[in-house]
Amino acid sequence: MAQLTKRSGRYGKALAALGAASALAAGAAVPAAAATGQSAEQSGGARYVALGDSYTSAPGVPTQVDENCARSSVNYPSLVAAKLNQKSFKDVSCSGAKTDEMWREQGTNAPQLNALGKNTRLVTLGIGGNDIGFSGIIGTCAQLSASDPAGAPCQKQFTAGGTDQLTARIVEAAPKVASVLKAVHQRAPHARVAVVGYPAIMPDSGVGCFPAVPIAAGDAAYLRDTEKHLNDMLRTEARKAHVGYVDTYGPTVGHDVCTPTADRWIEGASPENPAAPFHPNAKGEQAMAGAVLGTLTKH
Repeated sequence: MAQLTKRSGRYGKALAALGAASALAAGAAVPAAAATGQSAEQSGGARYVALGDSYTSAPGVPTQVDENCARSSVNYPSLVAAKLNQKSFKDVSCSGAKTDEMWREQGTNAPQLNALGKNTRLVTLGIGGNDIGFSGIIGTCAQLSASDPAGAPCQKQFTAGGTDQLTARIVEAAPKVASVLKAVHQRAPHARVAVVGYPAIMPDSGVGCFPAVPIAAGDAAYLRDTEKHLNDMLRTEARKAHVGYVDTYGPTVGHDVCTPTADRWIEGASPENPAAPFHPNAKGEQAMAGAVLGTLTKH
C-alpha cells in the first residue's frame, strides 16, 4: 500500500486519462446529424468496406481523418486496402459503435451497412466490444483496483450473486453479431467477409502491472479471460455464418499494455504512444492489418 501512496499522482493521472478515453470510445457527446449523401459508386457499394468500432477506427493514432468517429488514416483497414492496392475502399468504422450502429446513424456517420452493395467484394467487421460495455468495464475495474490491488475486486463485483455478468453479456451479444453478418450477406451477396477479433490487451499470463496500469492483480486474469471469451464468441458466429475469422489476439501477445513503451502495441491507461487508452497504437494497427492479410492469403 505504501507503493500505491507513493505513486498516487501517477495513478490519478491514469484514471483521468482513462475517463477521457472512455467518453471517446463510448461516443460521448457526439452530436446527432444527418448523414451525407452517397456517391454513385457508394450506392453500389465500394469493393472493400470496413465496418467496426474504435479498435478498427484507431482513435488517437495519427493522422486522424474523421473527428466524429476518431478514425485514423493508418488504421488496419487503410493498411489492408493499401497493401491490396484497393482503390475502391470505404472505411465507415466509428469509435463507440455497437451492433446497433450498423443500422443507425452515429453522429455524422451514416448507418455502417449503407456502405455495402452489389459491387462489394471484401468486408472486414470488428464489432462486439461496445455491446458488452467495454469502456464501462475497464473504467469500473480501474476505479475498484485501488481498494484491493492484490485481489480481484472487479471480478467480485461482476460475479456477485453467482452469475458472471460479463459472460452473460457476451452470450447476449452473440445473436446481435449474427444479425449483422446476415445483413452483410444480404446487402453484399458477392463479398468475402472476415470478422476481426480483438488484440491482446492484458498480459497473456501473470498479474498485470498495477499501478502503472490500474487493474488489480486478480482482475488482470479476469479481464484477459473475458476478452478471450468474447473472441471465442466472434469466432463461433463467424463459423456459423460461413465467413472468415481473423485472430488478432495471438499475433499481439507480448505487446500488451504492460510491455515497455518501445515494444507496446496496445496502450495502457496513460498512453505513451499516440492512441486512446487500452487501444492499439500505430504498431498495433499494423499487427492487426498483418493478421487480416494473413487470413485473406491463407484462405
